[in-house]
Amino acid sequence: MDALLVLTNIAIILLLGILCSLLSKKLRISNILVLVVLGIILGRLAYKGQPLFVFDPSFLVGIGILALVMIVFDGSSRFRFKEIDALSLSSFRIIGYFMLFSVLVITSFTNLLFFEGVNVKNILFSIIFAVIIVGTDPGSVFVMLKDFVSERAKKVLGLLQIEAIVNTPLIVLIPFLILDIINNLELGTGDFISSFIGQIPAFFSQIIVGVGAGVVIGLIVFKTMQKVYSHQFSPVGIITAALLAYILAENLKGNGVLAVATLGLLFGNLYVKEKSQLQEFSYMLSNALEILVFVLVGLMIKIPLTLDFFLKSLFLFGLLVLCRAVAVFVALRKSDYSYKEKLFISLNMPKGIAVAVVAFTFSLYKDVQIGVILNLILVFMLYSLVLSSVVDRFSKKFIRIQVKTSKIEEVPHPKLKGHDKTKTPA
Repeated sequence: MDALLVLTNIAIILLLGILCSLLSKKLRISNILVLVVLGIILGRLAYKGQPLFVFDPSFLVGIGILALVMIVFDGSSRFRFKEIDALSLSSFRIIGYFMLFSVLVITSFTNLLFFEGVNVKNILFSIIFAVIIVGTDPGSVFVMLKDFVSERAKKVLGLLQIEAIVNTPLIVLIPFLILDIINNLELGTGDFISSFIGQIPAFFSQIIVGVGAGVVIGLIVFKTMQKVYSHQFSPVGIITAALLAYILAENLKGNGVLAVATLGLLFGNLYVKEKSQLQEFSYMLSNALEILVFVLVGLMIKIPLTLDFFLKSLFLFGLLVLCRAVAVFVALRKSDYSYKEKLFISLNMPKGIAVAVVAFTFSLYKDVQIGVILNLILVFMLYSLVLSSVVDRFSKKFIRIQVKTSKIEEVPHPKLKGHDKTKTPA
């Protein structure tokens, strides 16, 4: 009966998620925003004092990781090395400055507004939150890229795309390294300085192992797929390869997200039979998982619906926007981006799948500070998605954008009786 109930809940969530996604497309707003709001509403529905939708935390974490794996793979597989070379330096600078300013400013005010007392543990949890909210969502940027065809728009959105891919493994990796430091302090196995220094080799080890795992799995699988293609089994092989890369990296104490991103880059830049069909399959699977993840994260986290919480969190979000703007303008001060383009980049920082997966994993911990962080993560997702939706709606005010239109058909001009042709929209 429990299994049937879980399946029923999943079916209802998917059905409502599809309807909400169609509605968001009609209203031209972020489907992630609508899905999270749907989750918040469903999470507050109860029957006879019991919530209608209940899931095991380990199930939520598993779904979240699977979604993260497929979305990161799908996004990174659409990259080309030459594109990364052109824009990666600017992306790295933005990420570096943004994380620095966020850690300095957001950490201080998070501790001041939401934690009682200034101590090492509260400061470390505040840093965890400051790092997580630096992340931007690859999926949201990929969706934006599909609608714009002008070279200038592609350059601006390409920068956001690379930034989203690069910062994803960082916001999945760094918070858990800090959690290890907190656990060491609680166990009394060392002071803060020694615990911090002890995590530095682990940080670089996770990066090296993650990249290595992605390369090894990619070379084995894709070299095979260069020669053989099966309509039935090749798509399954893609999912298996992505999961194997993640699992191998994690079991070797590496970063699984980085392994999947590396695997996706190899897939996008190596010859593979019927690559376009395989990419379409991974995209459809990512969409289905995305619906589940964003509804579930809204359903799982019960944010306090109080004026005090919203006023404090809005103030903190305003500081984050300011940190983002300063980071972008400092990082791109010597570039050829215009003032409006820099402003567009500054205001586009939607939180998505990576942030949701971290929230799922954090839900397994019982610290009071973790509860505060989860509430802030969810409300910041909402704020950032609303801001990005508004900015994208007025994107023509910021960058020169040529929106894709319907196909152009050549028809004879009636006055010229077929001797000359004028292009008229189909």
